[in-house]
Amino acid sequence: MKVSQLFTKTSKNAPSGEEAKNAQLLIRAGFISKEMSGVYAFLPLGKRVLDNIVQIIREEMDGVGGNEISMTALQNPETWQASGRWDDKVMDVWFKTKLANGREFGLAPTHEEPLTKMMKSFISSYKDLPAYPYQFQTKFRAELRSKSGLMRGREFLMKDLYSFSVDEAQHSDFYDHITKAYLRIFARLGLGDLTYKTFASGGSFAKYSHEFQTISPVGEDTIYVSDEKGIAINEEVFNDEVLEMLGISRDELRQEKAVEVGNIFTLGYKYSEPLDLKFTDQNGEEKLVFMGSYGIGPSRVMGLIAEHFSDEKGLIWPENVAPFKVYLVQIGEKSVEKAGEIYEKLNNAGIEVLYDDRAERPGKKFADAELMGIPYRLTVSDRLLDGGEFELVSRANGETEMVSSEQIIEKMK
Repeated sequence: MKVSQLFTKTSKNAPSGEEAKNAQLLIRAGFISKEMSGVYAFLPLGKRVLDNIVQIIREEMDGVGGNEISMTALQNPETWQASGRWDDKVMDVWFKTKLANGREFGLAPTHEEPLTKMMKSFISSYKDLPAYPYQFQTKFRAELRSKSGLMRGREFLMKDLYSFSVDEAQHSDFYDHITKAYLRIFARLGLGDLTYKTFASGGSFAKYSHEFQTISPVGEDTIYVSDEKGIAINEEVFNDEVLEMLGISRDELRQEKAVEVGNIFTLGYKYSEPLDLKFTDQNGEEKLVFMGSYGIGPSRVMGLIAEHFSDEKGLIWPENVAPFKVYLVQIGEKSVEKAGEIYEKLNNAGIEVLYDDRAERPGKKFADAELMGIPYRLTVSDRLLDGGEFELVSRANGETEMVSSEQIIEKMK
């Protein structure tokens, strides 16, 4: 892609009324556009980052046997009435709407009920289990507070996987597999050293659950981290019972602020019972399906990465999620042809490059490269042309080296 082909533009100033650092940077760099509080559109560069995050999660979900689907946002009240969660007093984040004839619908905040209902068409025998459908789908929640940019939205992308098992033992085996998959995901996203499997409240599902919390000064949660065991406890369940169950003493824990980036729940029969999802076992006996739920918010993770990997100049994307690997800057009239050759060479080698071919001053191009946070900036200029080497700068650490056109591909690979 060439910068001249982008309809988006960068900005020196943060938008008024936007408090969150992640949203300020992403809007200034031309990655997202704010529609209203808690609602953002993803522009070309932002969509590429979001897609990269989604792909990492997809690969890990496929690796544990997941089947990707796509469910509807519009929800039938009857399905949710079966579990009792259509009532706003039970679940207070609903967005609801009506047709002209008065019929009411909801916009899905999650998908346990509709998916349980759908699986009744496909599960009847123990031979049909286990099953692990998952999706990347826009969710809608009427959050009262939406001042954290992408990290707390009213409309946001969610990966939700649901497990359907013959019993708790089969469920527990998968629970362990997906725990490891989640830890791999956050490691691949560059957040591995900061993210902990965290003992937490089970909310309306169970007594306890597990969250994946990433340490961050902008976190809304307080967690207590055990470096020795590599786990943490959410403040909401920080008590003697939990400490004893985990075999942890208070003096080995450190207190941190953190952002919840994922969660996993044992649902048991909470939804299979009211929605009558059953199977026939090997003895011909009819039994309820044992369920679990596993969520990650790709757009929330994108916001957290923007908060964490940034400096006074702008964003600093990890290579795995960056919209492009190389920002190619062309300066002067004599180097146009050479820059074009290098652009084609990088593309042909499968290296994603954003070519700044604009008739702008060098300072503007360099500033945009730093604001956008693309991992490497490669400068091809008239001044460097005679020497046959070009300037390669790492956005992460500022290291600069001179490389020939022959070395560029090898370096970038």
